[in-house]
Amino acid sequence: MYRLTHRSAHFLALSMALLGGMLLIGITGLTCISIIGRTLLPLDIGLGPIQGIYDITEMGMAAAVFAFLPWCQLQRKHAAVDLFAPLYPAIMNRSINLLVDVAMCAVASVCAWRMTLGMLDKLRYNETTLILQAPVWLGYLAGVLGLSAFALVAAFCVLRSARALMHEQDDGGMHEQH
Repeated sequence: MYRLTHRSAHFLALSMALLGGMLLIGITGLTCISIIGRTLLPLDIGLGPIQGIYDITEMGMAAAVFAFLPWCQLQRKHAAVDLFAPLYPAIMNRSINLLVDVAMCAVASVCAWRMTLGMLDKLRYNETTLILQAPVWLGYLAGVLGLSAFALVAAFCVLRSARALMHEQDDGGMHEQH
């Protein structure tokens, strides 16, 4: 059961990270096309900047950041202060990992919940972006998906850390001493 949960969390986190990376590549391509179009505008070639590129970039960048959070959590790559960790016994480091994972799971869950409420609010009032007039709730939906995946992966990380603490084994934490 644990192995299946581990594979599922890994698949979800990796898929979200790859999706976020593809999104960044797409935004970069659109930005380049828009810049080239803006540069060629004085030549009257018929090209111009992409209308709403700022709106597209803003929503796309936010979606990409949210998409990277599950992978970051799974790999324990969030910011950490581990100055004294090498001095602590392994069980204390595993306990700290569990505490941090519980906190991250709580934060991810609350953020996903609040983002969902924000999305429903934007949907209810039909708010749109300034230039493109795209529905703002679509950007929030991308955030909800990323944060929900983050919460699921963070819940797995709690399980992983608790299992490591109970079985006194390495949980893939960065503080383990071998």
